[in-house]
Amino acid sequence: MSQHFIRLFAVSTFLASAAMAQTQSTGEQVFARECQTCHDGSPATRAPSRDVLRQRSPKAIFDALNAGGAMQRPGARLSPEERRGVVEFLTGRTLGSDVAGASAGLCTSEEPFSLAAASPGWNGWGVTITNTRLQTAADAGLTAAQLPRLKLKWAIGFPDASAAWSQPAVMGGRVFVGSQNGTVYSLNAKSGCIYWTFSARGSVRTAPVIARRPGLPGYAVYFGDLGGRTYAVDANNGKQLWVRQVDDHPYVRLTGAPALYEDRLYVPVASLEEGMPRDPDYACCTFRGSVVALNAKDGSVVWKTYMITQPLKARGVNKAGVTQYGPSGAAVWSTPTIDVARKRLYVGTGNGYTGPDQLANDAVVALDLGTGKMAWTKQLFPKDVTYVDRCAVGPDNPECPEDRGPDFDFGNSPMLTKLPNGKDAIIIGQKSGVGWAIDPENAGAVIWQYRAGVGGSLGGMEWGSAVDKEHAYFPVSDIQREKPGGLHAVNLQTGERAWFSPPLPPKCKAGTGCNSALSAAITVIPGVVFAGSNDGVLRAYSTTDGSVLWDYDTNRGFETVNRVSATGASIIGPGPVVVGGMLYMNSGYGAYGGRPGNVLLAFGVE
Repeated sequence: MSQHFIRLFAVSTFLASAAMAQTQSTGEQVFARECQTCHDGSPATRAPSRDVLRQRSPKAIFDALNAGGAMQRPGARLSPEERRGVVEFLTGRTLGSDVAGASAGLCTSEEPFSLAAASPGWNGWGVTITNTRLQTAADAGLTAAQLPRLKLKWAIGFPDASAAWSQPAVMGGRVFVGSQNGTVYSLNAKSGCIYWTFSARGSVRTAPVIARRPGLPGYAVYFGDLGGRTYAVDANNGKQLWVRQVDDHPYVRLTGAPALYEDRLYVPVASLEEGMPRDPDYACCTFRGSVVALNAKDGSVVWKTYMITQPLKARGVNKAGVTQYGPSGAAVWSTPTIDVARKRLYVGTGNGYTGPDQLANDAVVALDLGTGKMAWTKQLFPKDVTYVDRCAVGPDNPECPEDRGPDFDFGNSPMLTKLPNGKDAIIIGQKSGVGWAIDPENAGAVIWQYRAGVGGSLGGMEWGSAVDKEHAYFPVSDIQREKPGGLHAVNLQTGERAWFSPPLPPKCKAGTGCNSALSAAITVIPGVVFAGSNDGVLRAYSTTDGSVLWDYDTNRGFETVNRVSATGASIIGPGPVVVGGMLYMNSGYGAYGGRPGNVLLAFGVE
């Protein structure tokens, strides 16, 4: 190498370093002015801390600021130079290109995807359209006696991710799973090798649903992203079939998996508008939770039903003089449940964002499958309008600021099951810490209720309970309490406690997010309840007495099939998936009081 070239290289390196230092300095100032208030590490803000953001790629943060759901509006206030500065300040890296995480670990054979009628599977969120999270013995292929021989078989790392939050679906010998940076994967269920990847326009949190294409050859994979788009891609090769924007609100968010029945896809719609309180210039709030029925063949809208039926109107002005609106809220965070016999669809709803209180807040709502018309609404906690420092002042808003709800909404899906006496019931856990059995034949009349947790912010039952033929199982988060966690088994007929497994000492190191909260969804197979904890441990409990039969500590780095650096940490959100003698589990959740990680783990019996 010539001395001249060395000098040029040194100068160019110096200039690049100086340019990056300058943008980082600008970014630090912009972050302090525009971002610090929300990204201060407090769980109440529902925003990732700087430590979590530091683990994302520069491209992932840049994309979020440009067109990524909740950050789209704050990002729009920044110039391109300011956005770049914030990105490089947060990550300490220059803005590069995104990576799908598929440069290694590709499958060597192109086996066509197909679904045999009797092949074991787990489709969507709750195994089946009733969302009980109960896997049959035949499809599980795993027994309690085999648990001591359950070993890690393979792992996949998600690039640009601080949370592994898309629950996988396993059908036809393949694992389909989304990721925080928007990459969707088709993997070999036994080896983890990659058949194909698809890049969505936003982060993918929903569980995928796989089905035969209506009126066409082949199969489709359906899922949503956090920008409010629902996709259909070819299950064989990952090519896009269609995409549909189901809601155009600037803070729309799709978290619940779609439900598929008779060539219709039922999409739940939520938002993060309630988490944007500290912007005095924002005219809050206008979002209304909904369910959208799409034609599975082409994505066309069949019907859309909003949970709030009263008209939106001005409710006064905030302290900055900006008009505020209501009623709003009633987001649908979880997967809808299909009742084939009654031709109805059941959804759990969230709290109100702004008043007045609506009957559809914190409720189970029944919709007609064909038309979307509301059949009945059962509110299970009234007056939960969760203001967050943005109440409007005006004569039409008398309850503000005195009345403020406790955030007791539903993150659980309704579970449609039969009681031991043969009567149908909907079982659902609430963030209030109460588990409910309600009657679908009698407009949601309460059959029984059971107090499992204290509830409150990020407390109670967060993402998913489960039922079998004898019990309802309620995992308790109560992440803000001194002793979070605990798993309850409740007699399905009477609502009385069958057993209680108290919180276990956390296995992770001390610090934020190291506790025994059971915030993630749980899964039951005959004889066993699988539950992941915020301490990063996956445990198997006996359905007989709640004793721990097996556990696995995910708090470490993993060698991955795709050679992406990956670690396990808090287990929050998606639950375990058990299919064909294998168990699949995500680990890592860098938000809502959890610790960041980015790995999908697959276990099998040796």
